[in-house]
Amino acid sequence: MLDHVVHVVGARPNFVKAAPVVAALRAAGQPQSVVHTGQHYDERMSHIFFRELGLPEPDVDLGVGSGSHARQTAALLTALEAELTARPPGLVMVYGDVNSTLAAALVAAKLGLPVAHVEAGLRSFDMTMPEEVNRRLTDQLAELLFVTSAEAVGHLANEGVVPDRIHFVGNPMIDTLMAHLPRFDAQAAREAHGLPERYGVVTLHRPANVDDPSAASAAVKALREAAEHIELAVPLHPRGRAALEAAGLGEARRVRILEPLGYLEFMGLLRGAAVVITDSGGVQEETTVLRVPCLTLRPNTERPVTVTHGTNRLVTPDGLVPALIETLDGSPAAPEGPPLWDGRAGERIARIVTDWRKARSHHA
Repeated sequence: MLDHVVHVVGARPNFVKAAPVVAALRAAGQPQSVVHTGQHYDERMSHIFFRELGLPEPDVDLGVGSGSHARQTAALLTALEAELTARPPGLVMVYGDVNSTLAAALVAAKLGLPVAHVEAGLRSFDMTMPEEVNRRLTDQLAELLFVTSAEAVGHLANEGVVPDRIHFVGNPMIDTLMAHLPRFDAQAAREAHGLPERYGVVTLHRPANVDDPSAASAAVKALREAAEHIELAVPLHPRGRAALEAAGLGEARRVRILEPLGYLEFMGLLRGAAVVITDSGGVQEETTVLRVPCLTLRPNTERPVTVTHGTNRLVTPDGLVPALIETLDGSPAAPEGPPLWDGRAGERIARIVTDWRKARSHHA
């Protein structure tokens, strides 16, 4: 089994990033397997993505489920240790910054298994974000660090990562977007949910926006005011749903609460939007490439390239409506796509992994 690569995925952003890497390694003849931790276990948050993205059904589904950070991470550590001990791979590939990512990297490091981190080097410099903790620690444990943007290379260098471990490959999430772009049917998505020609899309799930009742109330107040200017479709992530509904989001006029959507339907909705309001890192990237104006309800972003090369803008709850009015009244220039966001990141990653494994086998 030591010749195979295991991909550890646990949440919907992981699936979108892993799909092109799995496909490129398959084309290169690399034996591999997929372990789904079950961090996102809802059908609409998980298995529909495997079908839509052409990912092979997971070889193993650990079914960890939700819980506090400590409980979930502890369950992930225990389940992943058993799996990686029973079938030790030659490389453990992890994606993004969710709890599954850190747990897999930690277990692999303790077992002496090399780790590759896809989407390494992103930094918000806000250690109150669980994702920032996860991504920083994962990068310290990884042997291969695949970065999506130039500033990430600098962050890793500043943290003392050896330069030959860092590989600027582009963004595999954008590979997935470009591969499926013809299938993103904005009109069908709009009609399916009874939305007008001009509408906005909202996604909120970050702890800073939904865990604290006062923060959730401030976000909902801003969204209710925003809905006076444009109808809003809000696919609600299970995380934070109760807090946002308790703050009155569902009672707002011109706010359409939706269940979580599969990748193709969500991207169709995103493609046709006049504006997107989000706290998601992935949505910031997707709107940059789709050229849809994005207002990010956060004080910082680990993806500044979406601001400098895209249509993204950071806003506070108090600043949301003025920024929204300006966005709806303006006609932003078409952004220039960030370097290497060309749909070929998966191929670059596969080539580097293949070369690394050959070099490693020669030294064995």
